[in-house]
Amino acid sequence: MDKVKGGYVEGTASIITNLVLFAFKFWAGIVTGSLALEADAWHTLSDSISSVVLVIATKLMSKKADKEHPFGHGRWEQIAALFIAFILGIIGYDFLKQSIIQFRNREAVHFGIIAIVVTIASIVVKEVLAQYAFYIARKTGNTSVKADGWHHRSDALSSVVVLVGIFLAEYFWWIDSVLAAIIALFLFYATVKIIKETVTKMLGEEPDENLIEKITASVKAAYHDNLQMHHFHLHDYVTEKELTLHIRLDKDMTIEKGHHIASEIEDTIRKNFGIMATIHIEPLKTAAL
Repeated sequence: MDKVKGGYVEGTASIITNLVLFAFKFWAGIVTGSLALEADAWHTLSDSISSVVLVIATKLMSKKADKEHPFGHGRWEQIAALFIAFILGIIGYDFLKQSIIQFRNREAVHFGIIAIVVTIASIVVKEVLAQYAFYIARKTGNTSVKADGWHHRSDALSSVVVLVGIFLAEYFWWIDSVLAAIIALFLFYATVKIIKETVTKMLGEEPDENLIEKITASVKAAYHDNLQMHHFHLHDYVTEKELTLHIRLDKDMTIEKGHHIASEIEDTIRKNFGIMATIHIEPLKTAAL
């Protein structure tokens, strides 16, 4: 399964499931008068919104590279992840504010069997959706699908908190407002996590050590000389990846020979790892900057 198909499949399943869950949870919130249940319902609806964004972004990123975008349109995936994080942050802020107002007014909530059944069903369904999204993300490397998976997971965790609160509501009048605040904190955590991961990829990052070791071993298999490869930097355009690195060659080598070696190494990296490489050549006796 490729990134495009994975995004469509996970996004569609998420939209349908979350709309059904939202209806039941919002209904239960109205019946019981629970702010925490209503917050949980809107958290679920935000999953549908983020999944719609995911499907749209998947369509945009599937466009081929053109003159204006020579590295393709893959970063729509990362833009979508940031938008999902933005939605989470807004919803979290709103429910934190409402929970504070409810606490100040000393409003208590009385839950019933309806709230228990709906909440347990939500926990099970949302965790299944989260595991499905993580599975597709691992198979395809789709960052926005992974972000959607964390959204599902945060929703499942918030429902766990609500379920605990339902059983404690008889003893603590303030439990509903506190639960709503905790759910808001879950949303803030997911927001920060998604933004941090996405921004890191957009700014450019050093490849992980495992990838560097594999590339170095692949090049050394073809060139037994000590090329002293260093300064690895990876630019991730999602559908395209660009790697820059430095190698050291004999200072007396001709420019033509050095160019030939660099070109062959670039071809090796492209064939073995699907990464376009650009190599900077240094004389062997020059220290790394």
